[in-house]
Amino acid sequence: MKAVFLGLAFGVFCSPISIYAQETPDLDIEQSSEVFLEEYSDTFQENFFEGLKQKGIRNYDRAITYFLECKRLQPQNTVVSFELAKFHLYDKQLTNAQEYALEAINGEPENYWYAETLVDIIDARKAVIDAVKEELPWNNVQLRVNLAEIYYLNEDYVTAQTILKGVKTTKKHQYLASKITDSIANKKTKFVHVVRAVNTTPSKDLNNVAGFKTRIKAMLNADTDSNELLETTEEAIENFPSQPYFYYANGTALNKVQRHKDAIEVLEGALDYIIDDAPLENAIYKELVKAYTATNNTSKANMYLSKIKS
Repeated sequence: MKAVFLGLAFGVFCSPISIYAQETPDLDIEQSSEVFLEEYSDTFQENFFEGLKQKGIRNYDRAITYFLECKRLQPQNTVVSFELAKFHLYDKQLTNAQEYALEAINGEPENYWYAETLVDIIDARKAVIDAVKEELPWNNVQLRVNLAEIYYLNEDYVTAQTILKGVKTTKKHQYLASKITDSIANKKTKFVHVVRAVNTTPSKDLNNVAGFKTRIKAMLNADTDSNELLETTEEAIENFPSQPYFYYANGTALNKVQRHKDAIEVLEGALDYIIDDAPLENAIYKELVKAYTATNNTSKANMYLSKIKS
């Protein structure tokens, strides 16, 4: 049993292999684990090991029971909170899972694994990190860096960049920030190339931004055939790929033809091009609310709904 406990302790004391160079002090893991082990009573250890045993056979209800007893014996133990968060996640009890994950992170804000489990729970709930931001020690730089790295690895580059915004990162963290920026730029480039591939033959009578805007606005007001609107907006983007209005119109057309996931990608991409245009920004938010509602992602829909300015 001691070996199992030492193995767990090893996992708690060690940091993950980061995507950027980390300077970590040399730790005598075995010595640290021995101290860790000595702090707990026989009753605690018995429940802890039995909980791990039940986890091993995927009997999560029983595992939770044993770890709740550990929680009673050691209320402030972050390892127990962490394990309870994981067990509740495995058992699809997501509200309880999130509660324990937040307990663990507030106890040890800089623990990467705690942050990773919280993100897994948030994703399982189809929610966003902003939903729990007020319950986190948000001023902790390492927590923010950990969360940013996790979202980066999950290829959610916009969220990763938002998390790092305003953080005074050290040199070892700046590499992560630059990787996120590069990934967003590459995604934009890839997106524009995909759109350009759709239609490479521009109409002769539409050779400027104003011409396309006039035509598209008329089509939107007249509730023109959705496929015709889609073709025209794709052509506009092909010719003028830096115009956010054309992405908005294209996203609207994609929503109309029930291609909601494609609409989300286009509309969120459009936000990156907007500079001081609140009406257009609101229009994009409204289309994103429609798209996320159609895909049953109410958390994202509510997030964009809250961004709409009167």
